[in-house]
Amino acid sequence: MKFRFLALPLLALLAAAPAFADATVTIKNFDYSPMDITIKAGETVTWKNLDGEPHTVVSTDGAFRSKALDENDSFSFKFDKPGTYKYICSIHPQMKATITVK
Repeated sequence: MKFRFLALPLLALLAAAPAFADATVTIKNFDYSPMDITIKAGETVTWKNLDGEPHTVVSTDGAFRSKALDENDSFSFKFDKPGTYKYICSIHPQMKATITVK
């Protein structure tokens, strides 16, 4: 019986959680994961390179650009304006992904 009373407040907290949260994108196997994410304006995305090769995070419209990220390096960018941001790895341009900011 005690567990039922504990579960109800926990469910209420989960229901009140925001639909959006700051995000992490991993770089592994020459790919961004996830490739498409949606965040809220004012939130930050952090990319972490888990590949043994260097990679970059470069927006196609010039909004942000990382240095070459070696294995276990990370890069973060705060998205203040709504819009769609496409980005690539400038070293391996076949790597592409999109961030949608609401």
